[in-house]
Amino acid sequence: MPDPKNILMNQASVKTLSLKDLSFQRNEKFLFSNISLTLESGDILQILGQNGSGKTTLLRLISTALRPYSGEIIWQGKNVNDIRESYLEDVLFLGHQPGLKRLLSAEENLVWWRRLNKTNLSKNVNAFEEVGLYNHKDEPCNYLSVGQLKRAALARLYVSEAKLWILDEPFTSIDKEFSIKLKSLIVSHLKRGGIVVLATHQDLKIENMKYFSISDLSGATSE
Repeated sequence: MPDPKNILMNQASVKTLSLKDLSFQRNEKFLFSNISLTLESGDILQILGQNGSGKTTLLRLISTALRPYSGEIIWQGKNVNDIRESYLEDVLFLGHQPGLKRLLSAEENLVWWRRLNKTNLSKNVNAFEEVGLYNHKDEPCNYLSVGQLKRAALARLYVSEAKLWILDEPFTSIDKEFSIKLKSLIVSHLKRGGIVVLATHQDLKIENMKYFSISDLSGATSE
């Protein structure tokens, strides 16, 4: 019998992300060392750990915003340092901060972001209707609440076709209703063959979720 996971991917090419003996040093001390794991299309990995344990650092390493002390990040069998431009075309990284220009409106911010990410965009999607900001999309971000700023940043998920989503606390500052919608969006991305790596304090209860504890560095496990 065909694997349902493969059917849902609509025969999309399988993507593979591997971390090999990844280590990071700060102030001459190792924040973590020798992290190794592999994710494939349809996989979601939740990074666990206390505040300050290195969750955000690990996400930023995977996004190439930081460089490791040692080890490799492999995408499709190649070191991301050798294919950085094409790798970043496959990556959408949303950090803990919204990353918005506060003097611009939510819509102007998204237009600016789209111009920087021309190679991997969905068409005909009204992102601000999806995130519930349609009536506020023309307001300068200075006037938006913390929750509205978060939604404005998350609107990028609706216009990007990047295969690898790297999300740092995406559920912070959003209400329960939109949290349910965001979880559904993540599940849909996985069914299309995407990969998600995220840090969150929420128990998402997503089927086949993998976990990695930054504290004990024991590796990825499924529950």
